[in-house]
Amino acid sequence: MTKKILVYQVDSFTKQRFKGNPAGVVPYADGLGEEQMQFIAREMNNSETSFLFSPGDKSCDGVIRYFTPRKEVPTCGHATIAAMYVKAIEENLNSAVYRYKTKIGVLPFEIIKTNGDYKITMTQGSIDFEEPLTYKMKSRITDALNLSKGDLDERCPVQIVSTGHSKVMIGIKRRSVLNGLNPNFFELAQSSKEINCNGYFVFTFESDSPNILTHGRMFAPAIGINEDPVTGNANGPLGAYIVKHKLAEIKGDEFSFIGRQGEAINRPGDIEVSVKIVNDKPILVRISGNAVVVFKTEIEV
Repeated sequence: MTKKILVYQVDSFTKQRFKGNPAGVVPYADGLGEEQMQFIAREMNNSETSFLFSPGDKSCDGVIRYFTPRKEVPTCGHATIAAMYVKAIEENLNSAVYRYKTKIGVLPFEIIKTNGDYKITMTQGSIDFEEPLTYKMKSRITDALNLSKGDLDERCPVQIVSTGHSKVMIGIKRRSVLNGLNPNFFELAQSSKEINCNGYFVFTFESDSPNILTHGRMFAPAIGINEDPVTGNANGPLGAYIVKHKLAEIKGDEFSFIGRQGEAINRPGDIEVSVKIVNDKPILVRISGNAVVVFKTEIEV
């Protein structure tokens, strides 16, 4: 027996269709099994598709799960923005905070209603810094990215950082080099197996806009995403990384900036990142962004 499932396609971190980062959203996923969710995610063929479930108990307002075309992942920034945007539209919500259970714990997601539209803020998971990569592994990764030693920003250790879904942070000097990157995806995927991290976030502070602090690109071929257009779980950890290594002027107990990503593949989008600081250390990361619906449809499963 088949049933009809409502599915949205949403572009996150933008208000312009066909820009930003596309995500699939299934707002009423109750009753779907893992195999069905994986098939839907594969069919949508976005970097992630999110599935919203009713709460199983009183500890949360709902459950959210995320699937790439190949596998389930613990969390995803742009697919959260998309999912909460769809929830707000479907339920005609006013501004509110909802606590959703993810694979990394129960997290608060804020829906902000302004002028009949919505903006979403996602609190990310706990911040984790690994030790900088060894010289040998750093060289292997930068070689796979076709970066020379002179391209690297010497202030920036090549290091794995996580707020729920880890990324390798790789700072470089020039935006032209960033936009010209042509990685060896096979080698990056092989390195992922050894460092237990699937994403490589290459960024630069070179910007021609006073409102944009960083420009970046994110590659994750090990999970079927050669390049992700605009990545919440890269720009969020980047904020914590900037605070830890004092890479920007930081005053008070909060550091905020806008990161831009996706220009090289003509899907630009902007992420607002906010880092709470205690005793000069980053302790909490939030990301915010806009979204726009591209289409909604029904599929039979």
